[in-house]
Amino acid sequence: MQALSDFLSLMTLVKMGTVILITVVLSVLAEVTSPRLAGILTGFPLGAAVSLFFMGFEINPGFAAESSLHTSTGVAATITFAFAYYRVSLLAAGLNRSLQILLACIAGTAIYLATASILSILPADPAIALLLPVLVIALSTRFLFRGIEDVRIDKRVGMSVKLLLVRSLFAASTVVLIISTAKVVGPTWAGLFSAFPNIMLPLVVIIQFTYNPEHAYVIVKNVPKGLTSVVVYCLTVSLTYPVYGIYAGTAMAYGFATLYLVVTQFGRDLIKKK
Repeated sequence: MQALSDFLSLMTLVKMGTVILITVVLSVLAEVTSPRLAGILTGFPLGAAVSLFFMGFEINPGFAAESSLHTSTGVAATITFAFAYYRVSLLAAGLNRSLQILLACIAGTAIYLATASILSILPADPAIALLLPVLVIALSTRFLFRGIEDVRIDKRVGMSVKLLLVRSLFAASTVVLIISTAKVVGPTWAGLFSAFPNIMLPLVVIIQFTYNPEHAYVIVKNVPKGLTSVVVYCLTVSLTYPVYGIYAGTAMAYGFATLYLVVTQFGRDLIKKK
């Protein structure tokens, strides 16, 4: 009864409402702008930021700060998820779409957990939290997804409220579960679970269901381009939460992550257009 009471608490509703809003906005962006933009923004610290903030709020800022370093390291596992999803989806292209997506999800999740298990032996070290994910991101953008073309959605098909609701509830429930179990699993696994692609997974599934696999692959391809902002966010949290607290620390972390993303990604696009 106590667990049910906690789940239905106002704070839980706030967590779920925040993540639901994020997932719905990204789904709409994928349609009205491009899957590429949605992919980049999916790599922005969204679900991870919510998880770390509430860890700091409900446990303590020091716990969240230590977890953030493991979240940054866990970005490498996020990329292995994306690659496994993409490759298995390609291999299962001859099957019906539902089975194709299911196999891709299972493979991605399995690879994520396997990679996270390896990463869990690493210490909460700022140098590792910076260098490891940046190296994996660089390799992925250069080699793993280079064969995917950036295609747009030409003919929009209205996404049903049911699909959007299912996707949003999946992402929100994952974030709530991560926060609720943080004390039990400790800062290492709490941080690694915070890097789980709970925003990306339902996004690519709903796009692949609604449109073509190629549109989902564009999202997968561009997620790593936004993931370095997660690294910036997490390193900032690790430095600011213990000193300035979770509110000022979150504001500074989002400020630096946003500045990084605007300068490196959207600034680059503006230069190319000129």
